[in-house]
Amino acid sequence: MNDLLGYVRWIDLRAAEFVTAIRTPALTEAMTSMTGLGSVTAGVVLVGLFHLAGWREEFRTSVVALSMLGVVVWGLMTVVERPFPSNPVCVTEGSSGTTSSFPSGHAAAVTAYAMVARTSEVLPFAPTAALAALIAFSRIYLGTHYLSDTAFGIGLGIAAVLVAERILDRVDVDALAERLPFDADR
Repeated sequence: MNDLLGYVRWIDLRAAEFVTAIRTPALTEAMTSMTGLGSVTAGVVLVGLFHLAGWREEFRTSVVALSMLGVVVWGLMTVVERPFPSNPVCVTEGSSGTTSSFPSGHAAAVTAYAMVARTSEVLPFAPTAALAALIAFSRIYLGTHYLSDTAFGIGLGIAAVLVAERILDRVDVDALAERLPFDADR
């Protein structure tokens, strides 16, 4: 196991060195602008848009998957406490931000959006997946995550949507919504 972790760290350091070497002002500006689309705020906006557009399946799957991801990513960041890569472009430390590099919540969230799009009749899969890949890469490029943090986040995003779909296949969401103590405009 130590050999495997040593190999992962070696790959992570080589990837971090590579992105540091290819950074340009224009690419850094583009990546900095793009990376925010994987944030919690962007997730709330996207899920809200799914609801307003009447995309029930996309809305439900996203809510369940992103809720699970929030708990799992926070838990892993709290337990693992992996330091951030050196030479970050973005400021990643502070009392109001995350304090751990592992796993990438941004990569997990955008992968979840791509996974939701893969079965959607309204969301285009290819552009959504391409944007998700760029956002995931931006986390490595900006020095906020190592390659393995991002790869693990992608795996979490895939798993969360698959689990959310299984849960929603087994739950009568309409019956559940009727039991809520308020008028749930489904």
